Amino acid sequence: MSALLPPLSDEQRAVLALWYEVNASLSAYHQLIASFDSAQQAWAAKVGAWQQLGIHHTHLKRHEAVQQTVDSIDKIEQALAAGQYQLLFAEQPEFPTQLLQIFDPPPLLFCRGNIERLQQAQIAMVGSRKPTAHAQKITFDMAQYLAQVGYVITSGLALGVDKRAHLGALAQTDPMLQGRTIGVMGTGIDICYPNHHDQLFSQIVEQGGCLISELLPHTKPHKHTFPRRNRLVAGLSLATIVTEATIKSGSLITARLTSEQGKQVFAIPSHIDNSNAEGCHHLIREGATLIYHPEQVLADVNLQLGLYPAKSQNNSTNNNSPKNKRSQNNNSVDHKQKEVPSQQVDDASSNVHLDSFIIQPPITAISVSVPSHLTTVYDQLDWHGQDLDALLLATGLTPAELIGQLMELELLGVINVQGGRYSRL
Repeated sequence: MSALLPPLSDEQRAVLALWYEVNASLSAYHQLIASFDSAQQAWAAKVGAWQQLGIHHTHLKRHEAVQQTVDSIDKIEQALAAGQYQLLFAEQPEFPTQLLQIFDPPPLLFCRGNIERLQQAQIAMVGSRKPTAHAQKITFDMAQYLAQVGYVITSGLALGVDKRAHLGALAQTDPMLQGRTIGVMGTGIDICYPNHHDQLFSQIVEQGGCLISELLPHTKPHKHTFPRRNRLVAGLSLATIVTEATIKSGSLITARLTSEQGKQVFAIPSHIDNSNAEGCHHLIREGATLIYHPEQVLADVNLQLGLYPAKSQNNSTNNNSPKNKRSQNNNSVDHKQKEVPSQQVDDASSNVHLDSFIIQPPITAISVSVPSHLTTVYDQLDWHGQDLDALLLATGLTPAELIGQLMELELLGVINVQGGRYSRL
């Protein structure tokens, strides 16, 4: 970490100065860099030269107030020295290579936590801010499994699906497996949003995950900052999973950006009358891959990375196994993120590599032992929930018999009741 602390180089200070003066405007920043040989020359240019480029008048005013810019840079350097956060520039080796491949890459990233996560293979998980209980469980379980086999789970720290994805990635009993998550912020690195997510933010950092933002410190949440965040979520990741989303969800922006970057979009289906899942159904109709198990994600992502699935666990040690061979004709996902497959998925301490995924046995459903006299009721239950009237019609039992059997199933710990609706666990 010490290598990333101040003092900043003259060019880094100039990058930071430009980023401040254009108020983190990607178009203005890249226009200035393209018009001058360096950030230092762009910052040293007169206001008139900026004006000729059509730079916005509010940026011109900031460019005139040189001392205000210098004071802002000094404050950031002080925060860096105090260890409040870190700062990565695009030319540094620690900067995530995959973000350099996207349209309008950020020139810098403010970070908190373990920045090594940024170089590791990631899968994005996004969805509704108000997911159903079923979607919350699927998100948590899938994130937990994908993190356990070595992927980093990247999401946007929002309510609902995002939060469950981060928590699932963090829910590892082995301390060596914790912290495989990255939270991309739609605010400045020093602002917690939503406000009551401070515990989640702290947990991510303390357990070895990472928080990042391309926005300047003190930047408050705004409707325009979250699509920018979504582009980074998509850009960092090899693929995006949408577990539940409405048709107008911001998650569909992330899915679209993922597709535009040549990467795979996965969507989890639901009932056709679940309005909360209309976005997922739309994505599937438009070509997203329907999934219902994390092994399906692993199979497709491994194929994208040029890794071939082993036939069995016993064959995994065969020296002639093709599992370590790379495809000579990788698709656009590998083309876009050509540096990622060569990275270890996890840090050296856990010694987990991408090619180890292919020898992971598929998850099997948890075996549930239900007494024979309760199977009729249990077989009628699903994970979405049914009320008593529906179950009475389906089973043909009397109300007293049905309620008694439901109580037995609940005591066995195999079903859940919420809001008068019964569902499997």
